[in-house]
Amino acid sequence: MSDENGRFVLGVVGAGMGAKPHGLALQSLRDSIAVLGVYRRNRAELDAFCSTYGLPAADSYEAMLADPRLDGVLVLTPPNAREEIVAAAAAAGKHVLLEKPVERTVAAAERIVATCDAAGVTLGVIFQHRFRRASRFLAQAIAEDRYGRLEAVHLVVPWWRPQEGYYSQPGRGTLAQDGGGVLITQAIHSLDLMLSLCGPVAAVTAMAATTRLHQMETEDFVSAGLEFANGAVGAMMATTASFPGGPESLTLNFARASATLTAGNLTVRTMDGQTITEGEASQGGGGADPMAFPFDWHAAQIAEFADAVQNGRQPVSTGHTALLVHRLIDALMRSAKAGVRVTVQA
Repeated sequence: MSDENGRFVLGVVGAGMGAKPHGLALQSLRDSIAVLGVYRRNRAELDAFCSTYGLPAADSYEAMLADPRLDGVLVLTPPNAREEIVAAAAAAGKHVLLEKPVERTVAAAERIVATCDAAGVTLGVIFQHRFRRASRFLAQAIAEDRYGRLEAVHLVVPWWRPQEGYYSQPGRGTLAQDGGGVLITQAIHSLDLMLSLCGPVAAVTAMAATTRLHQMETEDFVSAGLEFANGAVGAMMATTASFPGGPESLTLNFARASATLTAGNLTVRTMDGQTITEGEASQGGGGADPMAFPFDWHAAQIAEFADAVQNGRQPVSTGHTALLVHRLIDALMRSAKAGVRVTVQA
């Protein structure tokens, strides 16, 4: 249901470091989305967050779910806290928008997706790179077959995260909290965007390592060859050991053009001599400050999710589309561990 002004009513669970763009996004969406409350166990940090963004605090998650005005919940907790939160929302008939990743493992992610399917509630997953203007332009061009068949793909995520202040935080870079390193925590956005534009990857041959720049349980460097289901080939490299950090770059080579997305900007060069540019001036969060990017993309995705629920359709980014990138990451890590080519789970 909606509030008396016709706004979608959202509750927020979790308000840590990654909540900043969501707070700004919800401020900008106040005319179409009402925030019923924000819940976080640490009351002092909850009050500070709510004061900063002008949002109401909730006394408990259970009280939010019991409120008949609530349409859905935005879950911003660490991945290891997701299953119980989603199960409670689904049981209450509330729709769910999750910050990436769905969970730490493919199996846990599949359980969350199945829980929402069984309850008949909509599950969306935050992959805001899909909502950049340049990304949407290229997605439309591919849908209209403007550049011909896709032949080759090149993805580079040359990011930097310092040991002190980032990986020194308790739980950061661990399997127990995050489920992995650079792939599931940072490069997952670019991998999801790649899959949304190029289609699924059928097989990978990968190498993963933890460089001497970091002391952490999980990987901070991965490179791989990619075999796409549509016959295209590709290569990827992702790291958080590339000081001072640079923008991620995705290049698609088509039969009649090449297209390069660099953070929020697109350059297309066609074989008949045209150069097409699209995008916006922005940072990508590739340096020491992981929150150094605009909130507009988050706002666009939250608004699109609310519109999807209100109009009875699936959002652009769903639990099922998120499983594709989870299975790709799982295959990359299995390939790196075994030193062999691995088929991606269909």
